[in-house]
Amino acid sequence: MSTIGKQIRIRRKELKMTLKELSEKTNVSISFLSQVELDKCSPTLETLRKIADTLQIHPSAFFSDTEQEEYKLPFIYKDLSNGITDANFKPLHVTLKPYENRGDEIQHFGHEFIYVIEGEVHITLEKKDYFLKKGETLFYDASKGHYWRNETANSCELIVISNI
Repeated sequence: MSTIGKQIRIRRKELKMTLKELSEKTNVSISFLSQVELDKCSPTLETLRKIADTLQIHPSAFFSDTEQEEYKLPFIYKDLSNGITDANFKPLHVTLKPYENRGDEIQHFGHEFIYVIEGEVHITLEKKDYFLKKGETLFYDASKGHYWRNETANSCELIVISNI
């Protein structure tokens, strides 16, 4: 598996983007981006999301692994794309453990569609609360501030489809 830094460098070069251009679009210093690409330091999740948005890829692309398809961000994500990397959307199976939340409100490029497979999820979208149960869905503009959390004693499983 390629490191996150190598993946960023490869994608940036595919787009014929310089470090300076990436820096200007993400508000992250050139020196820090260079260190990330050389795997000398690790970006925060928020910085990684800014980089992913600028490189027009879903942040989960940095965590794809053919041998280990699950990874934690704090939730458990499983990539359902079967290794297809040139699609304009990304299907994920997301598990939220009991009483787990995503952390801070986030915003990113694209749209998200959420389908609850099991359990309940509380989603705050631009300060409006949505309480989704098994079989319910929500579709929203991901550039609007949003926040997911599981406020129950049971795990929650979602199918999340994000366009990229």
